[in-house]
Amino acid sequence: MRVKLDGDRVRNDRIRKVEEIADQSVYRCYQCGKCSAACPATPEMDMLPSQVIRYLQLGMDDKVFAANTPWICASCLQCMTVCPKGVDLARLMEAIRMLQLRKGQNQIEIRAFDRAYLERAPQIAMISAYRKFLSLS
Repeated sequence: MRVKLDGDRVRNDRIRKVEEIADQSVYRCYQCGKCSAACPATPEMDMLPSQVIRYLQLGMDDKVFAANTPWICASCLQCMTVCPKGVDLARLMEAIRMLQLRKGQNQIEIRAFDRAYLERAPQIAMISAYRKFLSLS
């Protein structure tokens, strides 16, 4: 059975704002999972990148805004390079972080990362994260 998502029915103001800030529609994603497979930070995330998109598609943005995944995303753009639909998930993650920061919420603590992860993470992820952490302090 085929199910069609009706974005107008499940999109709330917060999801619209995420899409507006990111200039991306969450409905372009068809859940192939390549973004999650390519992401070097998934071992530290509590939700896969493809799940973030799915929850937004289903109007379950509370789960996304409660997760640590947008904060772990280093905006290394691995997800976008493998996406067959060209969805820039890093921009969506940045929009989610921006909306949380506007409300005074910060869910990242760099000291919480274990040394093994910091040693295996790609350099671009560390550079991106460093810029993010500087803006929070």
